[in-house]
Amino acid sequence: MAREECKALLDALNKVTACYHHLVLTIGGSADSQNLREELQRTRQKAQELAAATGAPLTTALRDKGLRAEERAEFERLWVAFSGCLDLLEADMRRALALGAAFPLRAPRRPLVRTGVAGGAAGVAARALSARALRHEAERHFDADDLRELERDILQVGTMIYDLEMKVNVPRWTVQARQAAGAELLTGAGASSAGLVSVEERTGPCDPSKALAATVFGAVLLAAVALAVCVAKLS
Repeated sequence: MAREECKALLDALNKVTACYHHLVLTIGGSADSQNLREELQRTRQKAQELAAATGAPLTTALRDKGLRAEERAEFERLWVAFSGCLDLLEADMRRALALGAAFPLRAPRRPLVRTGVAGGAAGVAARALSARALRHEAERHFDADDLRELERDILQVGTMIYDLEMKVNVPRWTVQARQAAGAELLTGAGASSAGLVSVEERTGPCDPSKALAATVFGAVLLAAVALAVCVAKLS
């Protein structure tokens, strides 16, 4: 029962960590906004909650001296996957901190493209752009506050990783996988090869329609070349 619970929690943590990774890559891009920063904050908090919920049962199971060898091997594989998620989460949080500091939301930005348009419309456009929602006005310091909170979260995740490694000693190089490396790729290649064989069996070694089309195309090409040579000689 504990193993299934750990698998479910680890699967959820893996998905949330992957989601956070993709969101971090959009900081500073055309889709960057306060909504993105708030989504990053919520996703980061959800990942931390799942990490805490996953680490507790895994630690309890691996510290159990009466655990059978097969179950211990399975929990160790889960532990390696869990520690990998934590490492990726911490690295993405550090990347988000660096990108967030490099691309602040409230700082004035110099336009990358200068159209040369100027005149009375510029004042109207400036007034229109300065009109913000009340929520954004009230949270104009959200950017700086979020970066400070992100720094604290990075320290918490680092402390969590250190504490878990002190409680459970599972060297990653001692954990054996249940299947050979690249087995899923070989499975996909086998299915593709089977599909190609079935297609070849249906079409045969040579398709008559394709052969006829190639013959007609070659004849037309030769006629065009001969006509071009005759025109060149007459001219």
